[in-house]
Amino acid sequence: MQRYISKLRDFNELVMFEHSIFSLPFIFIAMIVAADGWFGFGLLLLGALAAVSARNFAMGLNRFADRDIDAQNPRTSSRPNVDGRLDASSILIFTLVNAVAFVGVAYIINPLAFALSFPILLILGSYSYFKRFSSLAHIVLGVSLGLAPIAGVVAVSAEITVWSVLLSLGVLFWVAGFDLLYSLQDMEFDKEKGLHSIPSKYGADATLLLSSLFHILTILFWALFVWVAQLGLFANMAVVLSAVMLSYEHYLVRKDFTKIDRAFFTVNGYLGILFFILIVMEKVFS
Repeated sequence: MQRYISKLRDFNELVMFEHSIFSLPFIFIAMIVAADGWFGFGLLLLGALAAVSARNFAMGLNRFADRDIDAQNPRTSSRPNVDGRLDASSILIFTLVNAVAFVGVAYIINPLAFALSFPILLILGSYSYFKRFSSLAHIVLGVSLGLAPIAGVVAVSAEITVWSVLLSLGVLFWVAGFDLLYSLQDMEFDKEKGLHSIPSKYGADATLLLSSLFHILTILFWALFVWVAQLGLFANMAVVLSAVMLSYEHYLVRKDFTKIDRAFFTVNGYLGILFFILIVMEKVFS
């Protein structure tokens, strides 16, 4: 039994399950707005399963593809995919099982979700290879997580609405913006190994500027989402507080690059949760 528990811990560390906090709130935000309130326990379970299996697939494939790179980077050399705790075959099986689970859950949800599940997996999988030939990997990661609100709306109403696209565009630039900050940690390593990233190609100052521009676009698209979806006070508060939190994130990183982890995990994690809570309050008190 202890052996199986240890393996579960290794897989949890492999995919960093706790980072699901970046995408799950925005799936549920979209589902709440689409349903104009509570969407039911069935869709709650299916939505969570779809989100977790999709993310496990993406992270599993990324760790499988990056075994050689992670082994050379001091920051990542202790990950389970390179230190011997999980072999390549186990990671690949884990990745494929989650891909099948995602498609299966999408099939149960509705025909449109099932049809979209295949291109979604293609997009999610492409991120793992982009940095080998393009600095646009940050954008691809943003697109990958930005699909979450659209998936939430599809699950509830089997359609793609204008407001869900605006919400998704906000998530896209939010994720791409904080990934730019996170990738500053590997700027010198990426240069040395010939990997493509905006920090390694254009430097820290340009990266900080572009990240700021991306986060300005984030707030703009989220404000448009609130307006088009005809939401009220609490939703507008969510946008304003998001702007404050993103400003604080940039303050932390610009002041000290050693604060990148704090900015990436803590600030962005709370942002998603706070946004979700305020949307719930919007529907409860409207």
